[in-house]
Amino acid sequence: MPSYSSSRATGELFSAHENPPEHHLVAFSDGGARGNPGPSGYGVVIQDEAGRKVAALSEYLGHQTNNFAEYQGLIAALEYAVANGHKALKVISDSELLVRQIKGVYKVKNAALQDLHGRAKELIAQLAWFSIGHVLRGHNEEADRLANAAMDKGMGRVARAPSPASLPREEFYGIVRDGKVELLDGKLPDGTQVQVRIKK
Repeated sequence: MPSYSSSRATGELFSAHENPPEHHLVAFSDGGARGNPGPSGYGVVIQDEAGRKVAALSEYLGHQTNNFAEYQGLIAALEYAVANGHKALKVISDSELLVRQIKGVYKVKNAALQDLHGRAKELIAQLAWFSIGHVLRGHNEEADRLANAAMDKGMGRVARAPSPASLPREEFYGIVRDGKVELLDGKLPDGTQVQVRIKK
């Protein structure tokens, strides 16, 4: 049984003796289901070893469980790495269950997850180096946003454009008195920068 270390600050759980190679990818993965089971999706943000974003993946998965979506996010990250010829991948997930199942700490009892677990292991075997770790949700915000955007899109939810009444006004009328502009039809907070156009 391999040993593990954790960081209380972030909730990270990684293998205690991992040293990534010089060139590797880092994938922040998240999956979710509204209602669990319910409308589900995943989001994955992939960076290179220097922290530069190289890909953003997301997909609506239909009516599934939270754990199903988490596994699909992991598989998407693995498939991206393999398809693009990368041999080293570090996955960061806020699903402790997923991380511990992939590490072999927990058994996979659910039949649907067993298939996904097997697919993930097949992809991992194609890499020369692999690591997976757990972080708290607050450290995985961009992947979480992608997963939620996928669910919104799949459910037909589109962000509404603000109504004209809710948009901030950009034009006011005023008059100059004692060298100062006094607004006649509204108020602006102190410190607001304005551009004055003289009306003839």
